[in-house]
Amino acid sequence: MWQALPVLVVSLISPLCWGLNIVDADNQPLGPVMVTRLAIPNDIPRDPMGYLATGEFARAATTATMFSDAKGNVPPPEGELRLRKPGYLDVLLAPHQRPDRVVMTRASEQQRVDAATSNLWLSQVDFSSDALKSAFQLNCAFCHQQASAFMRVERSEQQWIDVFKRMNSYGARLPENYFLPLADVLRKEYARLRAAPEVIPHAEPWQADISGWQQTEWLIGDGFSQMHDLLLHPNGMVYVGDNLFDRIYEIDPSNGQYKVYKVPALAGAEPGGFLGNRFQRFPKIDNAMGVHSFAVSPVDGNIFITPSMQQAMLEFDVKTKQFTIHKMPAGYYPHTIRVDQRDRVWFTLAVSSQVAMFDRATSQFHLIDLPARNIKEQLIIASLPAIFALPVDWRPQPAPDEEGTGLPMPYGIDVTPDGAIWVARLYANDIARIDPESLDVEMIDFPYRGPRRLRSDAEGKLWIVAFQDGLLVSYDPATRHFEEYPLPVRNEIPYALNVDRERGHVWVNGNQSDSLLRFDIATKAWLRVPLPRARFFSRDVEIDTKSGVVYTTNSHFPTYQSEGGVPSLLRLTPPGNQP
Repeated sequence: MWQALPVLVVSLISPLCWGLNIVDADNQPLGPVMVTRLAIPNDIPRDPMGYLATGEFARAATTATMFSDAKGNVPPPEGELRLRKPGYLDVLLAPHQRPDRVVMTRASEQQRVDAATSNLWLSQVDFSSDALKSAFQLNCAFCHQQASAFMRVERSEQQWIDVFKRMNSYGARLPENYFLPLADVLRKEYARLRAAPEVIPHAEPWQADISGWQQTEWLIGDGFSQMHDLLLHPNGMVYVGDNLFDRIYEIDPSNGQYKVYKVPALAGAEPGGFLGNRFQRFPKIDNAMGVHSFAVSPVDGNIFITPSMQQAMLEFDVKTKQFTIHKMPAGYYPHTIRVDQRDRVWFTLAVSSQVAMFDRATSQFHLIDLPARNIKEQLIIASLPAIFALPVDWRPQPAPDEEGTGLPMPYGIDVTPDGAIWVARLYANDIARIDPESLDVEMIDFPYRGPRRLRSDAEGKLWIVAFQDGLLVSYDPATRHFEEYPLPVRNEIPYALNVDRERGHVWVNGNQSDSLLRFDIATKAWLRVPLPRARFFSRDVEIDTKSGVVYTTNSHFPTYQSEGGVPSLLRLTPPGNQP
């Protein structure tokens, strides 16, 4: 982590170098305290959209974060520092300020709640019904944090309804009969909570054993980017996709140097692809393809990418840096993607309720239909080719309902060690097993709400996030048994997860609580690692199984609402594994 910071490396090994001792107003040591070296912006050669020009190298502006130990001691890097701990006011230290001791002051009650993470505010909103809260979390929390400082401001009922309509035009599916009651709840409840700060619960204390963890954050893109999914490649590079600007970032985590590759568009493709330009109100957009999810071939290292807004799949040769577009015969909204042990590429088709398999040996696509839940849904799905053949303005818009009829949305996908393909359908609350030989499909009811992304552990057990229920869920295909594990923070809405098969850990995206959450499968113990900026919304996790290092992206949308206003790639390094 510290290869680009030689001064810090010296401070870690030399007893003569200064360190910080952090205390409270009573001169008692404070630990753990987050100490972040803030980034210095870099000048880079830019293309007409304002991003790093294709073919150019740049070094990303970088933050570095450590935590003080139980005695309040930390050897921080040079530069401008920010000290942060829940319940205390932030402390900023200029580069020339290097006191031996730093006193942190308790925040007032109002300051405490103003800085409280979104999940704490959301936990106190009285939705009056579980169904209304579930619909709100399912449809309004998959792009950005809810109950953040941007969301809990004063709005009239009509202003909230206008927000719901705009979000549904972007892709949310909030039922219209919920517009008025939900607008009434949010208007009244946010006003009540703003007037009674003492109602907001205190943050869960940071665990003492995070003091050895270190974080590096590379700032990439700008306030309009959306760094969606990522891939840690066997070549050591990390690849990140900007979904709104069709760019792939290739980042070297050893030094923060990166390049950008512009994804080629299909001839005649317009922004928004087959969905049309849903983001016309944004100052800039460049997403004719819609870069989404990544997977790597175990044979040649090529990267396969789902362009969610086209009937296609992308292949990127990491050696020649060339893209190949594989056009699909049918299917809509390529989503999450995996490659199996036979080098076949599998991905979900979220809108047409299918799974695609691309056989690299024959260069042929096979589309697997997932069963509709009822006749109405079957007719809606069957009508999609006719609907999408119409101009965007002429297309009928089925009214969303509580069951998401017509859009069961196959979302997450993974391959178990036995080669079976498993899929989670977000709106249908079920999972599917696809036989890798016959391609037969078995559907299994998921007894929780919102199975979003899923992963397999080394034993073939599935780990699934239940989005609205705030749960980590396991499923054992051998016993057909589900087991639930509540998350260690209030009202979290987990987006995704990944499994460290080497260590038996499950990493969960804590995208409402500005954290990553680690579950130890053997001990059932949780570790929560707070992340270095407010409104940190992450959608995926990548793990270096050799070292236990974890990567994620800050993908809050819109990004300008996140603290600092710039997306990032973040590396989380466990104690004793610093590169």
